[in-house]
Amino acid sequence: MKFVHRFAYYLIGLIMGSFFVAAVFSGKDTRCNYFPNARVLNDLRNKPFNYSDKASQILAEKWIDTIDIKNTLKYGDVDFDQSNIEFEKGKIYVIEGKTVKNQEIILKVINYPEKAVLDDIIKK
Repeated sequence: MKFVHRFAYYLIGLIMGSFFVAAVFSGKDTRCNYFPNARVLNDLRNKPFNYSDKASQILAEKWIDTIDIKNTLKYGDVDFDQSNIEFEKGKIYVIEGKTVKNQEIILKVINYPEKAVLDDIIKK
């Protein structure tokens, strides 16, 4: 078989395979969270998110906003040395991030099986 024929078969298979992969994965909300940091942040974002009384008071001070909280839960770094501590019926996670004004913050979030609660906000 000539090279041209083999190359044509290869291209036909490649195109058919590409359409098949596109059909399987289109319309699905697939995420590839392989690393622990991404898994924890994704889990916290996808649960109902509540604020403790202490966190609500800090948010009322106006130096931080809920947008900063959401950005930290999306782009922040989980400090696993201080995290994954059992607390009541959940686990505490310490997440480091920044506000829109580039102020470093630390969030303490309690991850329950059915919800996530922002326990404390610390300005660095």
